[in-house]
Amino acid sequence: MNRRKIFFYSALIVTLSTLLLLATGSSLLTMAVDPNKSIPFGTLLTWVGMMALPLSLYWGVKELRKPTKNRNRLLSAGIKSLILLGILWVPISYLLAGNLSFSFSEKDTFQGGQAAMRWFWRLSYGIPAGVLITALLYWMSLLIKKDSD
Repeated sequence: MNRRKIFFYSALIVTLSTLLLLATGSSLLTMAVDPNKSIPFGTLLTWVGMMALPLSLYWGVKELRKPTKNRNRLLSAGIKSLILLGILWVPISYLLAGNLSFSFSEKDTFQGGQAAMRWFWRLSYGIPAGVLITALLYWMSLLIKKDSD
């Protein structure tokens, strides 16, 4: 098995494992990973999942890694942007929440307040939604290509 397939299957397994743990609300998510009990395992798990989801599409579709058609260059740039957002998910979320458990309150200030929480959820839902939209657009372009042939 070549490196690309190893990367693809690894990212896919991590994505599916993360999705399973998050969907079931596993008690592992609330376990602390540091002595101060300020970083829950769910933060790290979700972060890895936020990176693995776009990476699984990136490594799974050659045309998104090395686009040969003009129509796929935009999709390639989009998936690379989503990978970058996945990598930056924890730093951005920390700046929004002011803590690594990503808890928000009714503060009047932006950081840790309700406005920051809305941006946190937009980012958190936007990455997976962006990956799904990219995959859908790519598959639609394949169908359109088949119809035109």
